[in-house]
Amino acid sequence: MRVSRARLRAAGRRRVRALRRMGLPVLQCAIAAALAWLVATQLLGHRQPFFAPIAVIICIGVGLGQQRLRRVVELVVGVSVGIGVGDLLVSTIGTGPWQLALVVALAMAAAVLLGGGPLIVLQAGSSAVLVVTLLPPGDSAGLDRMLDALVGGLLGLAAIAVLPGNPPGIARKHGVQMIGVLTTALTSAAEAIERRDPELAAEALRRARTQQPIDDFRDALRTAREILALSPLHRRHRHLLRSYVDAAEPLDHALRNCRVLLRRTRSALMDDEQVPPSLPAGLRRLAAATELLAEHLGSPAVTREALREAAWLVDSDSLAHSGFSAQVVAAQLRSVVVDLLQATGLRHDEARAVLPTLNHPDG
Repeated sequence: MRVSRARLRAAGRRRVRALRRMGLPVLQCAIAAALAWLVATQLLGHRQPFFAPIAVIICIGVGLGQQRLRRVVELVVGVSVGIGVGDLLVSTIGTGPWQLALVVALAMAAAVLLGGGPLIVLQAGSSAVLVVTLLPPGDSAGLDRMLDALVGGLLGLAAIAVLPGNPPGIARKHGVQMIGVLTTALTSAAEAIERRDPELAAEALRRARTQQPIDDFRDALRTAREILALSPLHRRHRHLLRSYVDAAEPLDHALRNCRVLLRRTRSALMDDEQVPPSLPAGLRRLAAATELLAEHLGSPAVTREALREAAWLVDSDSLAHSGFSAQVVAAQLRSVVVDLLQATGLRHDEARAVLPTLNHPDG
């Protein structure tokens, strides 16, 4: 019972944190949907402008990495195709089950032939359904519904531009998650060496074999850049966001190098190679420096000395009697240091100059 209550409390805290993260999009959707309804009913005189608030929600969405300007265009095109096909056919063939099937199929097929993406095709189909099921034959409100979709989309964009938001905060949240994967991989490699446990390294490698964190980070960057492009209120954040954008590729490289590091760690342990104590110490120091980078991502100069110290813990003398895989692990540690130094804003040659000279290739 005690464990169950703890799990329930932990689940509750996660859900509260999720609600806090999604609070702004929810607020934007709510306010803009109400405004879209008011504009369509009070200013345009439409009786049932259901497409206006729907368009707001589709435009703003509650996810990251979506191109909202494109979504507005796709929404209006999809609605127009569905209404156009529906109005044309319903006035001729009437309504009923087979008419519904025919109209939906033709509307979605027309959207596909026009080169539409998934949103256009789905909107064409759903709009055709509404025309066939809710509206009487000969109804002439098709233009009103297209206008409602446009109003909702534009108000959704306005809500993104005007209501408060934090583009660097969006990028930072996902950047920290990405760096957390790196930190876990490095710490696991050090622990595997200290415990002489190749299975621990193998399990860490399985966890690190995912591109999802970097993909989420890139999606977050696209969303943040889109908000900056739409909203003049966030222009002051451009410089800070630029540092996150510049860090994305080096962080991706660092994760790839961590996978190689974990594979060679497992090989060294399975072959019972001699591994110097400086190597797990360097890995732990690098993990700590990586955590520091997560804390200061966007103003990361403070992490450079910590990264340098991690690289200098593993020198030629300590590697003199190591096996091949252990030396590759050391080389990958140096590669990760270079990647993370580049994530702080250094050029590749500047980052490499920080490393100590070794008597063997550093990969």
